[in-house]
Amino acid sequence: MSYTPLISKILISFIISSTVLYRYGNWFRHRIFVTLTVLLAWFCSFLIIFALPLDVISTVYRQQNYSISTLNDTLEELKIQEPSGYLPERVFINLWRTVYWSTQFLTWMIMPMMQSYIKAGDFTVKGKLKSALVDNAIYYGSYLLICGILLIYLALKPGIDLDWSKLKTIASSASNTWGLFLLVLLLGYSLVEAPRNFWNNSNYSFKLTQYYFKLAKLSSDKCEAEETVDDVLESLQAVSIAVKPGHYLYPQFETILQKVPLELRDRMSRRRLPDDTPTDSPTEKALVRLHRQTIKSLQVLQRTETQWHLLIKKIFECEDTLKNQVARDRRFRRTFPSEPGYFTRFAYMATVEWYWKCLISCYCWKIFSIITGIMSVCIVWSEVTFFNVHPPLSIFAIIVNAAKKNYDYFTIEVLSTFIILYLSFCAYSTVLKIKVLNLYYLAPHHQTNEHSLIFSGMMFSRLTPALCLNFLGLIHMDSHVIHSEVNETSYTQIMGHMDVIGIISHGFNIYFPMAILVFCLATYFSLGSRFLSMLGFHQFVGDEEMTTDLVEEGRELIKREKRRRQRLEESSMRRKEYEDRFPATGRFRQSDSGRTLEDQESIRIRDSYQLEMYDGTAFRTDDVDTRFPPEQDDIDLRFGASTGIGSHYSSEGSLGTRFTDGYQQENNSKRVGYPPRGIFDDV
Repeated sequence: MSYTPLISKILISFIISSTVLYRYGNWFRHRIFVTLTVLLAWFCSFLIIFALPLDVISTVYRQQNYSISTLNDTLEELKIQEPSGYLPERVFINLWRTVYWSTQFLTWMIMPMMQSYIKAGDFTVKGKLKSALVDNAIYYGSYLLICGILLIYLALKPGIDLDWSKLKTIASSASNTWGLFLLVLLLGYSLVEAPRNFWNNSNYSFKLTQYYFKLAKLSSDKCEAEETVDDVLESLQAVSIAVKPGHYLYPQFETILQKVPLELRDRMSRRRLPDDTPTDSPTEKALVRLHRQTIKSLQVLQRTETQWHLLIKKIFECEDTLKNQVARDRRFRRTFPSEPGYFTRFAYMATVEWYWKCLISCYCWKIFSIITGIMSVCIVWSEVTFFNVHPPLSIFAIIVNAAKKNYDYFTIEVLSTFIILYLSFCAYSTVLKIKVLNLYYLAPHHQTNEHSLIFSGMMFSRLTPALCLNFLGLIHMDSHVIHSEVNETSYTQIMGHMDVIGIISHGFNIYFPMAILVFCLATYFSLGSRFLSMLGFHQFVGDEEMTTDLVEEGRELIKREKRRRQRLEESSMRRKEYEDRFPATGRFRQSDSGRTLEDQESIRIRDSYQLEMYDGTAFRTDDVDTRFPPEQDDIDLRFGASTGIGSHYSSEGSLGTRFTDGYQQENNSKRVGYPPRGIFDDV
């Protein structure tokens, strides 16, 4: 008996959950209680997944020891070698009781309230809590109604005594039934899409076409987000006319203004309102509604712009790979060279990069596709047939039973870990890609808002218990599914079973997983994508005219972006040539030695833009988005000054002066960044 395997599982779960949260969230900007709550929810979900195989082998070991002890005296001396991950039953019971009920309390009580609190536009803690309670009144009311009907049904049913343990069983089983319904939908999609995506990644031409399609769709989302921000800025400007310093609502209005980036606030002060814009004094409820709209619109704008830049980077990478596949010297060349990382600067040479991207990676993706395809077929077959016990038809149950006969605990642990990890990968990867009406979306590179992070924590907490129970059914370790006498795991003892309601215990939990086969077939033939495309939600369907049009639109957008970047590079080269011909004397120009790298980069981009204005190339409005100057294409430059990216984040509602890299903001300041510099400053 050793606690080392369990401790290692706990550490692995914490490392994975914190790493994923760091990738999608922003530890320095988000509220600390949101970060800790989501981290706890993800950690408990991953811990269940990694620690469950240890519970399985411990249960098998106890069952075999009990079977040997009941044999005749000739076998009394037979000893079974104890598995390395074996732990007493009480350890797992205490672990599952703590982990499971903690996640259930978070997902059904704390996180819904926290989600409503985050999106509330009130200016006080009391007001936010009141709005959260009102938003969740219908949510909790529906649960109370369902629970009330269920309790009345059970109370009228003869032979059932409702005690505290029975009520806990009802609550956990109802939650697991909801999770099983969600699991079937997610697995029915991802068991087909995961192998297909791996195979498509090996085809750079097909992947590039998909990227063009996504870019065209993202362009419309980006334009919509910018228009929404413009409407919000117009409303803020109208309010600023009525709410002046000294007005009783001015502190609340100042709180809203501090959410707006400096560049957008400066543009708001320069714009001219239409003559018919109402400028009446707003009410406090109107400011609360405007505050909520401001937070949401800025989050969507920042997220779409980040997605835009990341997708463009992927397209350039894919185009460069296709061009370099025919290179005779087998050296990888980029259209727009990027700054190499610390490791790639020494080890990732052009030749090595060519062999990896143009030759080896294609075969790696195909191997992954074949392995995951075989795994998906085995899972679907086992889901459809796992209720048949004699003879066992589930592939995983057959392997586990064979390993039991040979007392091969290592094989059981490895197989269990591999199966449950692949199921979790399929389910969780689909959750990470869910985009519900642009409200819940997990964007990488720290661009996920708090609302979406809480949503993902709720989904993980509700999905994981059902996923683990389904896994135990696949390997025939759940007696209430296979209706046979087996020594149950500690996990199922804590989870309980829905024996009090026959329609669920004998029907739903057994035959509903067979619906995975139906969803897999629908995903394979892209029936869902075609249906959504018919409803007006554009999906990538290769044989439709709308898909072809969007692909062409995305290709044109990339051409514009290339021309814009090429002009920036040319102007930067002209700037460098000018500085070489007329070097600075240091008398009228600030030295770069005292500036940070971010400041120097900001000045370089701004000077390049001024050179374009000087030679007339920047006035081609068909290629340049004139609403935002090129110097503001950097997300950190546009949003960093007021949202705190790259600097210390002050709490909500704080007034006064904020300092960021290269910026100084005061209450009535209108200057952004350093004073303007012309190309003839040294003349």
